Amino acid sequence: MDLSLTDEQRSFQQLARDFLDKEVVPHRAQWDRDESVDTKIIPMLGEIGFFGLTIPEQYGGLGGDYITYCIGMEELGRADSSVRGIVSVSMGLVGKVILSHGTEEQKQEWLPGIADGTRLACFGLTEPDNGSDPGNLKTRATRQGGDYVITGSKIFITNGTWADVCLVFARTGGPGPKGISAFLVPTDTPGFGRTEIHGKLGLRGQATAELSFEDVRVPASAMLGEEGQGFSIAMHSLDKGRVSVAAGCTGIVQGCLEAVVDYSKERKQFGRPLASFQMIQDMIAQISVDADASRLLTWRAADLIERGEPFGVEASKAKYFASEAAVKAANLAISAFGGYGYVDEYPVQKYMRDARVMTLYEGTSQIQKLLIGRAETGISAFL
Repeated sequence: MDLSLTDEQRSFQQLARDFLDKEVVPHRAQWDRDESVDTKIIPMLGEIGFFGLTIPEQYGGLGGDYITYCIGMEELGRADSSVRGIVSVSMGLVGKVILSHGTEEQKQEWLPGIADGTRLACFGLTEPDNGSDPGNLKTRATRQGGDYVITGSKIFITNGTWADVCLVFARTGGPGPKGISAFLVPTDTPGFGRTEIHGKLGLRGQATAELSFEDVRVPASAMLGEEGQGFSIAMHSLDKGRVSVAAGCTGIVQGCLEAVVDYSKERKQFGRPLASFQMIQDMIAQISVDADASRLLTWRAADLIERGEPFGVEASKAKYFASEAAVKAANLAISAFGGYGYVDEYPVQKYMRDARVMTLYEGTSQIQKLLIGRAETGISAFL
C-alpha cells in the first residue's frame, strides 16, 4: 500500500477543508446550541461532492476510491461530527447498499438524489429492545398479495426526521437473522411516523429520531435484495459504516490536536507559552500519535475494500481504536485548555461530547472487541 496521496486526493482534501472551514466551522457551536444543523448546508455538501464519493458517475456520483472517501469523512469529523453523520448515513450506509444490492430500477430511483444531496436516506435497524442484538429485531413485514405491510418501531435513527427514504429491516420469516429482510420505504408513505429525539449529549445538530410503522404498505418491489437477506445486508453495510466512523473519529482526534497546538502556543502561564511545558507536550504527543494510528488503521481497511478483499476485522479494529482514541484526545484537550475547555467558546468540549457516542453506535467498542477476539481465536464469545 502506497501511503502517499495522489494529486487528486490532495486536491479534494484541500477543497473539503477550505469549504468546511468557511461554511461549517463558524456555525457549529450555534448549531449545537440550537440542536439543529441549518439544512441549507446539505445541498451545498452535495455540490462539493461529499454525497457522491464512491458512487459511480452513471448514478450521479463522483466515483472515486475509498481512501478519498475516508479523507472526506475525516475532514467532516474535524469540522462537525453532526454534519459527518448526515453524509455518512445517507450515502455511506444507505446509498452504498443500494449500489451493491439494489435492482437497476432502485438505483435509478434513489441514487442520483442521494449522490447530489437533494434526497436524504436513513438506516432503520436499531430498535428500542434490540441495539447490539439486531438478529432478534421485532419489526415485522407481512406479505399481503403484491405488497408487504410493515409494523413496528425503530430508535436512534440518524436523519430520521429529514430523510426521504428509510432502509427498513423487518422480519418476514421466523426467528433469528435468517428471518429478516430489507425494504426501501419512502418516508411519506401513510403510517410512517417519526419523532425527533432531543436532549442528546452529543451530535446535537443532526436529526436523530424514533420511527414508528403502523401498517405501512409498500410494494414487493421495495424489497432490497432477496427475502431473508436483510441481516447479511445490514452487517455488510455496518462493516463499511465502521470505516466511515473510524475516519470521522480520526477527524475528531486531528481537530483536538490542532486546537491544543494553536491554543498552547498562544496561551501564556508563568510568563511562558503553555506549549513550553512538558506535560502539555506530553498531551500533544499522545494525541498526535493516536491521530496517525487511527488514520493508518482506517486507510488499511479502506485499501482492503478497494482491493475487493475481506475487511470486516480490520474495520472493527479501526472503529474500535479510533473511537476510543477520539474520547481520549478530547479529554486530554480539555485538560490542556483548563477551564476554557469547559465552555462552548472553544471546540474541545463539543469534540468530547460527540466522541462519546462513537464508541456506541454502529457496534459498541465491546462488540468490536468480541469480533476481533473471535477472529483471533476462532471461538465465538457468545457461546
